[in-house]
Amino acid sequence: MPILSATDAARVREMLASLPNPVRLVFFTQTLNCETCEPTKQILGELAELSGQITVEEHNFLLEAEAAAAYGIDRVPAIAVVGAQDHGIRFLGIPSGYEFMSLLDAIQLVSSGDSGLQPVSRELLAGLAAPLALQVFVTPT
Repeated sequence: MPILSATDAARVREMLASLPNPVRLVFFTQTLNCETCEPTKQILGELAELSGQITVEEHNFLLEAEAAAAYGIDRVPAIAVVGAQDHGIRFLGIPSGYEFMSLLDAIQLVSSGDSGLQPVSRELLAGLAAPLALQVFVTPT
C-alpha cells in the first residue's frame, strides 16, 4: 500500500517535474533494530517513481561501513541528497510529516545546483577560514 495518497503523489510529481538535473538519494539502512528504515525505503521508492531525475542508491549501514563513513553517516535511517556534487545535505530519520517537505526542498535545491543564497551570504561563507557544520532540526513544536 502506498504511503503517498494519489492526490499527494500528483502534487509531488508536479513539484518534481521541473528538476533540471539528476539527484541521487543515497540511503543507508539496516534490517535489524530500525523501525523506520522500511517505511523510509518505501517513501524514497515512491519519490523515485514520481521523477525520472531521482534515483535511490541503497546501502546496508552495517555491511557497508566504509560507504557510510565516506558520507559521514553514523546512524540509520539516513539519506544523503547528492547531485552533480555532494553538498553535505543529510537527513537522519524518516522523512515523513514536516520533514517530507524539507526533503523535497533539498532535492530541488541540489538538482538546481543553486543554494538560493544572496550574494552577501555567499561572500560571508566564502570568507570562512574553517569548515562549518550546520544542523537544522525540523519539529512541529
